[in-house]
Amino acid sequence: MRPHPAPMTASSMNPLPRDESSPGLQARLARVMPELEFRVHQPLIEAINRLKKERDAVILAHNYQTPEIFHGVADVVGDSLRLAREAAQTDATRIVVCGVNFMAETAKLLNPDKTVLIPDAEAGCSLAESITPDDVQRLRAAYPDAPVVAYVNTSAEVKALSDVCCTSANAVQIVESLGVPRVIMIPDVFLARNVAAATAVEIIAHDGRCIVHEQFKARDIRELREADPGLAILAHPECPPDVLQEADFSGSTEAMARWVDQHKPSRVVLLTECSMSDNVAVQHPEVDFQRPCNLCPYMKRITLPKILQCLESEREVVTIPVHTAQRARQAIERMLQLSA
Repeated sequence: MRPHPAPMTASSMNPLPRDESSPGLQARLARVMPELEFRVHQPLIEAINRLKKERDAVILAHNYQTPEIFHGVADVVGDSLRLAREAAQTDATRIVVCGVNFMAETAKLLNPDKTVLIPDAEAGCSLAESITPDDVQRLRAAYPDAPVVAYVNTSAEVKALSDVCCTSANAVQIVESLGVPRVIMIPDVFLARNVAAATAVEIIAHDGRCIVHEQFKARDIRELREADPGLAILAHPECPPDVLQEADFSGSTEAMARWVDQHKPSRVVLLTECSMSDNVAVQHPEVDFQRPCNLCPYMKRITLPKILQCLESEREVVTIPVHTAQRARQAIERMLQLSA
C-alpha cells in the first residue's frame, strides 16, 4: 500500500471549465452519458442553474453524485473535507447540499445563520446510522483518558459528544496531532484499522461499516490483476485493510482523483462508489476506467427534480438544536484548524 498523500492544497475534482451552453455541457458528458439521457436532464439543469442565481444559492455536491449533478449544476464539488471547508467560506445566503444528511448538517454547523437545504431528507448514511450517542458514552466510560475522534460520517448528536472530527483525507493527521498514546475512533472500523496501520497511536474502534466499501474484497483485486496486470487499482480507506494492502494507492475520493490526474494511467479502477469513476472519467478521456464499483442508495436519492423542488420550495431545511450545534461545531472547527 502506498502512503497517504499530503494534505490537500487544491482540488482536482472541480467541474471542467464551464461552457454554460447545453452543447458545451453535452460534449463534456458525452463519454459517460448518451445524448438521449442528456436531453432528459437538460431542461432541469437549465432551470436549476437559473434559479440558484435568483435565490443566491450555492450547490455543494459530493464526488458520489451523478454526472448530471456533479458537472451540470454543482458550484463546488469534492470530498467531505473540501465541502466542509467551502461551506465555511461561502458568501451565499442559501446552501444546497447534494450529498447525505451528515454533510448537510456539517454545512449548517459551519453556517448557523444561513439557510441550508438538502434535496431529500431521507438521504442517510450507513456509517452515521451505525453509532448512537449512547455508544459514544459507553466508549468514553470504558476509555476515560482517550479523546474521541469522530469521522464526519456521523450525526450532529454524535459529533457533539466528540473531541474532534476527521475525514478519510485527514484522519492520520488528526489522530497524530492530538499528541496522545490512544484515541477512540468512530464509527468506521475499517478506517480505524487502516489509520492504526499508519500510526503508532493505539486506536480503539467501533464496529461501523460503509455498505459501499465493505463489499470490496482482496480477492477481487487479485482477480483484476490476473485479468489485466497493467491495471492501476485505487481504494478508499473505508475498504477492509487487506484490500488497501493489495491496492496500488489508497486515499480519499479527492486523493484518488488527484492520483489519476498526476499519474494518468492507461487503465484504472477506483474501488469506491460508482459515480466517482464517471465524474473523474469526464475529465480524463485518455484514461480507461474499469467499473467494478458499488452504488450508494443514499447518495442516489439526490436527483435533479428534487434539487429543483428544493430550490423552489425550500422545504427540506436543515435544523440542529442550539445546544447540540454548539458542541458539534467545536469538533468540526477543531478539525479544520488541525488540518489547515
